[in-house]
Amino acid sequence: MTLTRTVTARTRAGTAAPDRATEDAAGEPAAPGGLLRVRGLRVAYGDREVVHGVDLDVRPGEVVALVGESGSGKSTTAHALIGLLPDGGRVTSGEVALGVEPLTGLLPDAWRRVRGVRVGLVPQDPGTALDPVMRVGDQVAEALVVHGTPRRAARERAVEILREVGLDHPGERARQYPHQLSGGMRQRVLVGIAMACEPELVIADEPTSALDVTVQRRVLDLLADLAGRAGTAVLLITHDLAVAADRADRVVVLKDGVVVEEGPAGRVLGAPEHPYTRELVAAVPGTNTVPSAAVPAGPAATTSEPAAPSTALNVPPQPVLLAAHALVKEFRLGRRERLRAVDDVSFTVPRGSTFALVGESGSGKSTTARLVLGLDRPSAGVVELDGAPVGGDLATRRRTQLVHQDPYSSLDPRFTVAAVVEEPLRAHRVGTRAERADRVAQLLEQVHLSPDLARRRPAELSGGQRQRVAIARALALDPELLVLDEPTSALDVSVQARVLALLARLRAERGLTYLFISHDLAVVRQVADHVGVMRNGQLVETGPVGSVFDHPAHPYTAELLAAIPGARTRRHPDRKDLT
Repeated sequence: MTLTRTVTARTRAGTAAPDRATEDAAGEPAAPGGLLRVRGLRVAYGDREVVHGVDLDVRPGEVVALVGESGSGKSTTAHALIGLLPDGGRVTSGEVALGVEPLTGLLPDAWRRVRGVRVGLVPQDPGTALDPVMRVGDQVAEALVVHGTPRRAARERAVEILREVGLDHPGERARQYPHQLSGGMRQRVLVGIAMACEPELVIADEPTSALDVTVQRRVLDLLADLAGRAGTAVLLITHDLAVAADRADRVVVLKDGVVVEEGPAGRVLGAPEHPYTRELVAAVPGTNTVPSAAVPAGPAATTSEPAAPSTALNVPPQPVLLAAHALVKEFRLGRRERLRAVDDVSFTVPRGSTFALVGESGSGKSTTARLVLGLDRPSAGVVELDGAPVGGDLATRRRTQLVHQDPYSSLDPRFTVAAVVEEPLRAHRVGTRAERADRVAQLLEQVHLSPDLARRRPAELSGGQRQRVAIARALALDPELLVLDEPTSALDVSVQARVLALLARLRAERGLTYLFISHDLAVVRQVADHVGVMRNGQLVETGPVGSVFDHPAHPYTAELLAAIPGARTRRHPDRKDLT
């Protein structure tokens, strides 16, 4: 994946976005016709300041990306701009203006005249942002009613809005509840709510971080189309630099609450000047990085994780460890209907290799993983490990282990780190208490976690640390096969790179075999030897990762590859693995 844009500004509503680099004689960035102006913004929680003097400009019709890792202050900055800081948060100094209207110090009634009317917000998680007991159409209509539209007219307009954001059968969708819609549909509803009153500015806070790559593209295209038609400016909050490269006119990089670099997207992401920006760019997985058949792929060498040892490319074929034969899994829907989630899926995984299953949500890849682990029984077909059928017994569970997508929800919050890692050892009655304690210490060392963390609980750890704990727990019983279900999708790009490097090293040192479940094709290209593409429960294409990605045989594979953010952009000079 490259991060250099082919164009540095886009034309919206007939007007090209001006270059951010223009400065006046006093050195202050000029903002002709500026819409949002932020100067010296400082935000604190209690006595701890988390945003330190942020300056920011957004012009009409412009897309500005505010990028940074978790904890950088980007979401806090965005919520401070519209008076939505959580309890305990407050703006301590600085100025925020929307056009000529100052926003700092507004009373609640004044904020209600700004939010939704002049500024719209697309929140990150539609699962929590939408009311689960309120129909979708009523939630869209409510955004109009609170700003003076009669309820009957608001309901009629809500159906039109659902049509405009691309929902099929909008009248029926309006009567449905959020849980009856897919993740992409729910995110479209949030975009519709944000755009309902045709605001001058939309703040999109990680609007696609939980979506598959093709759904992500459709939602971002929708946001760009609606903003382009109305001349609306967009402040895009994201940790995904590829999305920023594809969508933004300008990029502002935030680290620890401080702006470290800003400018046109092509310059900032194509020739970054600050070391932190260079580190972020270097950590983005490249779409033409292909691992050898013998050596686990690792990320860019900028991470602190030791690189996996290299070996010759010409190695003899390894015996098959995992084999799936004509797998079928059906679920009952009501009395008569049945859903075929997995439909005649077959593949083999040689010992010591990585096989990736890719596809959108609902494609059947996670259900296939559960069949491999023996957590579900197939309706037809068989899974074999070393030629023997897989069951749900303890022996199978010792040889196969799972690393979940979300380390926070997969770790018991009541347990210390040591207790979490020790849990499978206790369950299988391995060793004495002292021997288990020694084993836990060894495992934490293997995943590069300090022994001091053993007494902490998951809530006290970062996302990357929690995922390392999950990996240590999965390794406790010395498994032969690890099933990695979206193991880095919830992590920032540099943390993701370090976790992938760790997995590569462990695979090389321990001879592990990986079944890697992902919708991130850039990551798959980096870590996998072979890949299988799933759609609607079927395996539509398989083969060596380089062959499948460079010469896709199935139109769906080509569609997935075309939807990768950054795929349309030019080569970054600091990334030798990118085209």
